[in-house]
Amino acid sequence: MEEQVTNEMVQETEVEELTQEGRTRIRQELAEARANRQPGKKGLTLVYTGNGKGKTTAALGVLMRAWGQDLRVVMLQFMKATTGKWGEIRAAQRMGVEIIPLGQGFTWTSEDLAHDRALAQECWQQCRAKIESNNYDIVIMDEITYTLKYGWLDIEEVLSTLRNRNPALHVILTGRDAPDALIDYADLVTEMREIKHPYKTQGIMAQKGLDF
Repeated sequence: MEEQVTNEMVQETEVEELTQEGRTRIRQELAEARANRQPGKKGLTLVYTGNGKGKTTAALGVLMRAWGQDLRVVMLQFMKATTGKWGEIRAAQRMGVEIIPLGQGFTWTSEDLAHDRALAQECWQQCRAKIESNNYDIVIMDEITYTLKYGWLDIEEVLSTLRNRNPALHVILTGRDAPDALIDYADLVTEMREIKHPYKTQGIMAQKGLDF
């Protein structure tokens, strides 16, 4: 396990830092991590946010990895239409993994925001039920941050549920504009930053297998 942690740290280190000084720093960080290591398993809160693509993709990567380790995983999708035949839905059905789309598509094309708000509340109640069921090792709430930004869900209610969950349960939340309170609470936060996008630079639309 320590060898895996060491390899991961090295892989995430910039190549130019792998000097003698860089290696010394890595050894010091490993020593500090060992000294502060907590006994037993700790459920983590992971947040993937930012304006760049890859947030849902990152969560799906964890889902696949966890499935490969025989962990119990569920993903609930706040924005994806229930009628969608997304690639991840088709794959999950073959794998025997739960991915539950509960939205009606993208809210910026919606003409009934009150209905969208009600759907968000319904989806959240299903998320709470999954979190509190103790039937899962990982619960993923995909694109939940939009509902927090629009005020459809109460951030304090969400955080209270996360604080009171099974201490071994991992939760993943994705979406742009994650609120500061969620970022402060989370154990891991990754911000996806857009540098280039094929639609903006070349007018290329979303493509099967890459985007849906």
